[in-house]
Amino acid sequence: MAARVAPPLATIEDVAAFQYELPAELIAQQPAEPRDSARLLAVARDGSREDRLVRDLPALLRAGDVLVVNDSRVIPARLFGARAGGGSVELLLLRRESAGAWECLGRPGRRLRGGTELTVSEVRGRVEERREDGSLLVRFQAPAGVADVDGALLAHGQVPLPPYIRGYHGDPERYQTVYARTPGSVAAPTAGLHFTPGLLERLRDGGVEIAVLTLHVGVGTFRPISAARLAEHRMHAEWCEITPAAAEHIRAARARGGRVVAVGTTVVRALESAALAAGGPELVPFRGWTDLFITPGFRFQVVDALLTNFHLPRSSLLVLVSAFAGWEQIRAAYAHAVAHRYRFYSFGDAMLLL
Repeated sequence: MAARVAPPLATIEDVAAFQYELPAELIAQQPAEPRDSARLLAVARDGSREDRLVRDLPALLRAGDVLVVNDSRVIPARLFGARAGGGSVELLLLRRESAGAWECLGRPGRRLRGGTELTVSEVRGRVEERREDGSLLVRFQAPAGVADVDGALLAHGQVPLPPYIRGYHGDPERYQTVYARTPGSVAAPTAGLHFTPGLLERLRDGGVEIAVLTLHVGVGTFRPISAARLAEHRMHAEWCEITPAAAEHIRAARARGGRVVAVGTTVVRALESAALAAGGPELVPFRGWTDLFITPGFRFQVVDALLTNFHLPRSSLLVLVSAFAGWEQIRAAYAHAVAHRYRFYSFGDAMLLL
């Protein structure tokens, strides 16, 4: 299958172009119940649009297609504790660098300097370094008699929700996909939140195959781009793995003429990172870090269709979907979604780009 190249604004560079107006009431504060009752805007390559529901996916996909999902599980990365000198502290774990050592964001930032000591319940920690980007390296010590310092630390954490979701006190499992298995993300791969076991079974019954990979989502993925131009933005690296079995599953489906349907931008980045590492277009197993920033003009080697949520303005996710379908088409689809009162962001509705 030929590589997909974004039309028609292949040279767009101005980050301000990826801006749109969204009424605050369209930012979803609660997930759809049941999961697959969320609305789905299906957008064809010719720009035609159809208003559907996520549960209609079996009618929109074809026998032989392979649906690729991300099984990363959100860790309880939000921690509350106290500084040794007095005062509370809040940490967001971003990445484990070694046993007991974590890259974090911390509040109050002005109080968390190198050498600051803190405690999270019975787990003691020390700020080893404050980095140029504002993040912290914090090293934790397990309590006496406890061998697993990271397990002891995470036992006191909460699953973090995005800051635009306020007042949600429901089941934390609702911010996990039903197939989440591999702990490591600090935010959910949100396109996958729409699936139920029943919907997955209906897809399989219709001849749609399902392949699984892992990409641990970092907070940098969701931050608005602060640079003025796309070329100036640097992605936060994220760890991913495509096993030999998963790579062969996807290769075989493509060889039979099936489409590769990515569930979310994390799956796109993992698959296209693997193809780039191998020199493309053949998908190969991959294990390691990726900081791939997909922008208009990118040649997609693997992904043929994309299920994704509606993303924040000026975000790398919005840039990626614009690279996939073209910004003019995405802008028109987003205008349609606003006019028809779709729900936006992590707990919101979805879009299928075919």
